[in-house]
Amino acid sequence: MRTLSKRSEFLAANRGLRFPMPGFVLLVRPRGDADEGVGIGYTVSKKVGNAVTRNRMKRRLRELARAALPESGIAGADHVLIGRPGGNDIVFAELGEQLDSALKRAAKKLAK
Repeated sequence: MRTLSKRSEFLAANRGLRFPMPGFVLLVRPRGDADEGVGIGYTVSKKVGNAVTRNRMKRRLRELARAALPESGIAGADHVLIGRPGGNDIVFAELGEQLDSALKRAAKKLAK
């Protein structure tokens, strides 16, 4: 799993598919190159809360991705998780179910 770090990678992912969930938004964009690896990026805006709240949300998103993306992630695509306000209040197991649901929807949509 490769971590996205450049702004251009996040902007490119923003042009891909969008799957909103109550705790986060999942962006998925196939890269179209020969690399079959999964790319992942995380972002949480200041609208979510102060630095402590944003960092907690990013830690939760990282752990969700670490658990779900190796088996459910779309090969050769970049994934971006955008934290939403109230995401820290949702039970972690429920966030995991939401991510699985979003990844299944993404795979189904990209298979067409």
